[in-house]
Amino acid sequence: MSIASKPPFRADQVGSLLRPQRLLEKRDAWRQGNISSQELKEIEDQEISKVIDFQQEIGLKAITDGEFRRDYWHLDFICAFDGIELNEETYGHAFSGGGTVSTFKVAGKIGNNNGFMREHIGFVLNKTKEVAKFCIPAPGMTFLRSGRSGIDRDVYPDLDEFWEDVIRAYSNEVQELYKLGCRYLQFDDVSFAYLCDSTFREDILERGDNPDELIKIFGNAISRCVAEKPSDMVITTHMCRGNFQSTWMTSGGYEPVAEIMFDNLDTDGFFMEYDSDRAGGFEPLRFANKNQTIILGLVSSKIPTIETKDEIKRRIEEAEKYIPIENLCLSPQCGFSSTHHGNNLSVDDQRKKLELVVEVADEVWGAVKS
Repeated sequence: MSIASKPPFRADQVGSLLRPQRLLEKRDAWRQGNISSQELKEIEDQEISKVIDFQQEIGLKAITDGEFRRDYWHLDFICAFDGIELNEETYGHAFSGGGTVSTFKVAGKIGNNNGFMREHIGFVLNKTKEVAKFCIPAPGMTFLRSGRSGIDRDVYPDLDEFWEDVIRAYSNEVQELYKLGCRYLQFDDVSFAYLCDSTFREDILERGDNPDELIKIFGNAISRCVAEKPSDMVITTHMCRGNFQSTWMTSGGYEPVAEIMFDNLDTDGFFMEYDSDRAGGFEPLRFANKNQTIILGLVSSKIPTIETKDEIKRRIEEAEKYIPIENLCLSPQCGFSSTHHGNNLSVDDQRKKLELVVEVADEVWGAVKS
């Protein structure tokens, strides 16, 4: 069987890439008011054009902008919805290295996204003949970390109304992205993997939420947001256990969430973190149905050590015990730079890892077909 001719591809990627030093310096100068927004945009355009060329050169078919125009994978997008604001307060777990990231607060009725990031995918669409991929945080990310405490009770005394507004706003954005030409959209959602962690689940219970119910709520929210997507638009979900400067937030295999997740989450593919023993074994993949594609995140974006082909192929064979090879693809377990800080590896390491994904996919599933 050849490389899939449409997304998700046998050799795929999660989305974010290491920011070039030149871009980091210019973005810092922009924050300090030393260069204009237009000057920054010109630098971003130049560096994104280069990283698009890089992805095409190594044989990737899903092309992103590396998320070079963002500070964070989730904050930038979610805070662009009416009614949602950045909240400097943090909740619950810290990352394994001790770091924390701000979250959100819902201070007003949630309305449509202001759409400032639509220009990001538009640029990629105009620069590549491959498939432009765009990644946005999933609707559950508005609730996971802060829960009820991050939602103004005067604005939303009833959480059902909150979810209806979130789903309506997200559904609108999906349609807007489609109008621009986006045919490959990814929802990034850490909730499913976080809720595999026993300590994280205990924290969720202590604040008054039921972890298993949240899995259903988050899965149903995504499914409803994409329910009216056009048939030629592919939408996938990516899940991981945290990715911040090579640190993580949670651990635990998918067994506690897999059955509920696969039953309630209706997207075209599942990017699943599987680069370390913190993700457990492949047994939970038995709950996926024959129409669901699993993209195995077997290559780590966190560490500079380059995996071997034999190691990756062996793990693909292990996964085959629970799901047919036709339902599998390969990618890194997460992006290389979920935040502007980047992970602790070099641009050369990043290249070698992405090349490895393409080479192994070619050898496992056949020669790449355009």
